Amino acid sequence: MRKVTFSSLFFAFLTSVSLSTNAAPTVKPEAPTPISAQMTKVEQTSKVKLNSADAETLRRDLFGIGAAKAKAIIAYRESNGPFTAVDELLEVKGIGKSLLEKNRDRLEVN
Repeated sequence: MRKVTFSSLFFAFLTSVSLSTNAAPTVKPEAPTPISAQMTKVEQTSKVKLNSADAETLRRDLFGIGAAKAKAIIAYRESNGPFTAVDELLEVKGIGKSLLEKNRDRLEVN
C-alpha cells in the first residue's frame, strides 16, 4: 500500500514539474536587425569616391559589386580617365541601370 501511494505521489510530482516547465513562458530572442537597416547605417556614414576608391573599397561598400566588377571599374578609370558623372559607370562592362540605381546614393565623383 505504501509503495502504491509513494508511486502515485512521485508520479504526480513529476507530472506537475513537467507541466510547469512546458507551460513557462519562453524568452524570445531579439530579432536580428534587417540587412536593409544595416545598409542604411553604412550609407549614412560616407560615400564611395568613384575616382579614388580602390578595388577592395568598391567591393566592400557597394551593393552587387564583386572583385571582378571592382577591377573592371578601375580598369575603365585607368583607360578612360576619371569619371565625370556617376552615370558614366554604365559604360563599365557588367554594370547595368538597376545596379547603378541601387548604388547611386553611395557614390560620388570627386
